[in-house]
Amino acid sequence: MSAAVTRRDVYYTSLDDLLADVERLAQTKSHTTGQWTFPQILDHLARSFNASLDGFGFRAPWIARVLLAPLLRNSFFTKTMKPGFKLPAGAEALAPDANLSLTEAVQKLTESVTRFRSTPQRAPHPFLGELAPREYDLLHMRHAELHMSYVIPDETP
Repeated sequence: MSAAVTRRDVYYTSLDDLLADVERLAQTKSHTTGQWTFPQILDHLARSFNASLDGFGFRAPWIARVLLAPLLRNSFFTKTMKPGFKLPAGAEALAPDANLSLTEAVQKLTESVTRFRSTPQRAPHPFLGELAPREYDLLHMRHAELHMSYVIPDETP
């Protein structure tokens, strides 16, 4: 049995909350308790924002999109995602770059969020399909909460 991983409680009510949390954590010493570094987490989030505009390059199996997605749809917008999901085959474009500096990763995420906000056209989600703009915002916030919960500040203010 593996030991429980310590994570922090994170909840974002806006994309500005996400960016403020990233900036705050980038200004202090922190560590991650998961398998990715802080820059890798930010890069993965940036890639997710970009994929929601440019397309993901893969789709969930038909049965998942048609039978499961309608049942689970609302929970993706209202509940923090659970850890342990593995990226499916074909989703390599979402895998983070292991060589980005923290400064580069913060800039990449900030630029991705800015682009996401200023581009009205969205690509279909590979599992949920077509999403309204607010649904995509909520989905990105829930996704970011999961990954950012693994970034732990070393010092408390």
